[in-house]
Amino acid sequence: MKKNIAIIMGGYSSEYGISLKSGNMVYDTLSKEKYNAYRIHIFKDKWVFVNDMDEEFPVDKNDFSVLVNATKITFDCVFNAIHGSPGEDGYMQAYFKLIGIPQTSCNMYQAALTFNKRDFLSTLKPYGIKTAESFYLNLGDVVNENAIVAKVGLPCFVKANKAGSSFGISKVYKKEDLIAAIEKSFKEDDEIIIEEFLDGTEVSVGVISYKGKTTVLPITEIVSENDFFDYAAKYEGKSQEITPARISEDYKIKAETLAKKIYEVTGMTGFSRSEFIFKNDEPYLLEMNTVPGLTKESILPQQAAKAGISMEALFDNAIEEAMSK
Repeated sequence: MKKNIAIIMGGYSSEYGISLKSGNMVYDTLSKEKYNAYRIHIFKDKWVFVNDMDEEFPVDKNDFSVLVNATKITFDCVFNAIHGSPGEDGYMQAYFKLIGIPQTSCNMYQAALTFNKRDFLSTLKPYGIKTAESFYLNLGDVVNENAIVAKVGLPCFVKANKAGSSFGISKVYKKEDLIAAIEKSFKEDDEIIIEEFLDGTEVSVGVISYKGKTTVLPITEIVSENDFFDYAAKYEGKSQEITPARISEDYKIKAETLAKKIYEVTGMTGFSRSEFIFKNDEPYLLEMNTVPGLTKESILPQQAAKAGISMEALFDNAIEEAMSK
């Protein structure tokens, strides 16, 4: 009997457009013989099932069901393709846990922890994982430019603490440009992390649970045509994403070992993609994404393809693993 799979996409953040692309890719890829797939758009003002004629049917949030032509549809599993809130910060994970529907991403705590860059990096420091020097600001704090520069130096990165896809991020070269960059970040989040600039090779390491085993995918080297790996570099072709990365065997082993350690230490499940920059021959962790992009151009599917895992196999495995938990 075919399983009913709800593919949730959209979300409440600036990443909703990218999420819709990921969700539609999952919808187009899943086996029609094995699954009945349903596109569920999650927005602040509506949760709706959208059929192939773009007709919308409201979702009953009491049990996450949909009524279509007097027929009630319930779901065996949820495929989470929401980047940002509420799909990557723990809210949807908690909701589905409460109503008893398995979902493909990590659990609530892991999602909330990794989405908060400041908390995530702080949690990993006792495990010897290296991170950039950082300075924290909350909305309303007095901004002391001299203290920031003394702590992290110049140039530095000003980032929204809980945002993805490089929204709310700036590279700052001069102290007098800090305020404008901070104001930009506060448009995305009420918490900011300001980090030292790490000058070195940047890599992205995908780690997934595949057929019951923690699997490190081939590493991707990030070479941005812009000043850093910003939105245009990620989504408008302004970068090279080279898989496998052109790095030494020593670098490869260090990055693979560290990414797998982080995945296991945090009790991660499902997909993950960790970003590192090498400094003094050591990988420094930038962040982890737990609902990474899932289009053909996205990094994790590229890595899976190099490992001999098709997109259909990648998505199918995610559903099977979620339902076996």
